[in-house]
Amino acid sequence: MRERWPLTLRGTGALALAVIALFVAQRAAIPELLYFGVLMLTLVLCAAASALVVRATGEVVRSAAPEVVEVGGLAEVQLSVRVSTALPTLPGRWSDALPAGLDGRADGAFPASASTLRRTGASVRLRYEVRGAVRGIHPVGPLRVSTTDPFGLIRRRFAVGAASAVTVAPTIVELAPLPSSTGEAGGTRQSSALQLGQGADNLVARPYAPGDSMRRIHWRATAHRDTLMVRQEEQESSPAATVVLDRALSRWSPAAAEGPGRDRAFETAVSVCVSAVARLVHEGYTVDVIDSDGELLADPVDGGEDAEARGLAASFATLRARPDGPSRRIVPASASALVGPVVVVTGRLDPDDLLALRAAAPRSPLAVLLTVADDDAARNVRSATGWHATALAPGGDVARAWDDATRPEDARVGA
Repeated sequence: MRERWPLTLRGTGALALAVIALFVAQRAAIPELLYFGVLMLTLVLCAAASALVVRATGEVVRSAAPEVVEVGGLAEVQLSVRVSTALPTLPGRWSDALPAGLDGRADGAFPASASTLRRTGASVRLRYEVRGAVRGIHPVGPLRVSTTDPFGLIRRRFAVGAASAVTVAPTIVELAPLPSSTGEAGGTRQSSALQLGQGADNLVARPYAPGDSMRRIHWRATAHRDTLMVRQEEQESSPAATVVLDRALSRWSPAAAEGPGRDRAFETAVSVCVSAVARLVHEGYTVDVIDSDGELLADPVDGGEDAEARGLAASFATLRARPDGPSRRIVPASASALVGPVVVVTGRLDPDDLLALRAAAPRSPLAVLLTVADDDAARNVRSATGWHATALAPGGDVARAWDDATRPEDARVGA
């Protein structure tokens, strides 16, 4: 009720005094009270007219640091506000509209503003903190300002600027390094000799062979070895890894297809996926992220590019489950030929799925299967598939599940 009532406490008091003064002046025939009542009533009416006729406008520039906040992470939202109004205003309050996907308190005191008829209004700096609650791209705003007329009698409420988008990405959990045996099987950055003009410019020398161009002679190596040497380039190549995120709706709750944050199990799976990508990229792998039907979910992430891994997480802010394909595969058919690390993240599994997984187990020394579900089939996945497998409850400890699936003593079951 108070929000709808346009008068402030002072304005309400002035209106009450005007009514009482007019009533008493009429009954008691006191001219002074009549003048006072008319004056107070006129003052309130003029203030109301100014609020209706003189509109305040403005603009706001809103920024968040960091630009992308993870679920559970904090971001500081900064606002630069400029208000244009013909009449000066008294100090008031401001509030920024926050969606359900962000938690925080976005309100505070708004300073008084002068008339901008003759000069441009000064910029007002505001800030507040938000916590990412639900994955997605969430609109923040518009900014709403509540202030009063110069006499403090009438509330003036107006919106400033439009809404801005804040991206909430899935949480990247820091995972333990891969076991050393994985690196010995191709899990470290490797080098291969290639023809001139390919790869990175890491030059090595080799003996001259008939047909080599004279422009490729390595004079320093020739002088050192007393035999004609030519330059040969060596290319650094990153080993490949694959992360599969099974988005088939049959593995998840129907709510997972409606939008981010609707299915807790699917949200955990997305976090597992981006966390695994971040770990593999950090260790030098170039990572392909694909769906269970083989579709690329993002461009390959180059090894060592941690910023690209965070960019991948941001691109997954709106990822959701999809209808099942005809094959209902958990792992693409090409996965069995992969020799680099393979990480598969899926949900509910039935007995037929477990049999299919055994047949599709890759030749990779690190074939990890993480199921996010709370049913018995998920609990039995380790002994039924032949993968380095473990189950994770929705909202469970991702780092612990990763440790459980990748620890060196876990021999591939059934191999």
